[in-house]
Amino acid sequence: MQVGIVGVGLLGHAVATRLLGAGHEVIGYDVVPQKNVALQAAGGRAVDCIGEVVKAAEMICVVLPSLATVEEAILGSGGILDGARPGQLIAQMSTISPTLTERLAREVATHDVHFLDCPVSGTSAMVASGDGILMVGGDRVVYRRWRPVLEQVLPRAIYVGTAGQAMTVKLIANLLVALNSAAAAEALGMAKAAGLDAATVLDILTSGAGSSRMLEVRGPMIVREQFPAQMKLDLFMKDLHLILEAGQRAGAALPLTSLAERLFAAAQQAGHGAEDLAVVVKALGAGSHSPR
Repeated sequence: MQVGIVGVGLLGHAVATRLLGAGHEVIGYDVVPQKNVALQAAGGRAVDCIGEVVKAAEMICVVLPSLATVEEAILGSGGILDGARPGQLIAQMSTISPTLTERLAREVATHDVHFLDCPVSGTSAMVASGDGILMVGGDRVVYRRWRPVLEQVLPRAIYVGTAGQAMTVKLIANLLVALNSAAAAEALGMAKAAGLDAATVLDILTSGAGSSRMLEVRGPMIVREQFPAQMKLDLFMKDLHLILEAGQRAGAALPLTSLAERLFAAAQQAGHGAEDLAVVVKALGAGSHSPR
């Protein structure tokens, strides 16, 4: 099958490698030329615009960093709907708001194009190894039609409900990413402050009752004090704001998430936005940066 990807950054590239590994032809486009070069090197075919992706592909995955870029890519001039054919599928995998997801689904339906709300839970490295989850919202018949391909991206492609509901689940998942990452940073920061060997403590903690996937993934970064981006803090701040907005809309109390947002924001304001979100430990390292 010919599968298109609009946005072949960290996560989009991981999705591409999964599809290429399953034997599909991948046609991709990114506004950053180096991302297109990386796709070509992986065996995909980079093209010069979204329109060329739409022309070539049966299924189009959207993996972009912001609400504005997603909306423009799908609804804007020269975007996906400008050239889409009836029966094509748009699989929207970016983390955006449930409200925008619902609107995109309505707009796409008026063009007789299929739409699935398909956010990804897992870092780009996890997705590349097949260790993550696709949460899927939309028409169940469309989900069943495309499920085999979705499961080649990630073996667990779980149907949640209508478009927008899968995105809400993704935000809930990222709520735990935020809290567990901050907790890992606080725990390992305490170990270092107490004069303990942080690597030994991490080994103990990941085998104990307090372990979490974020401790396993981000604990080593915190111990080494090196933060190569699996999820850039700048991008994750967008997710945190979406979580808080969705929580307010639902009437849910999110006091821990509100505190975590302030910690991550302190790390971002200190100039660490391009690093992995595990760099939140920097906000805990100086009392002046800690929220009161």
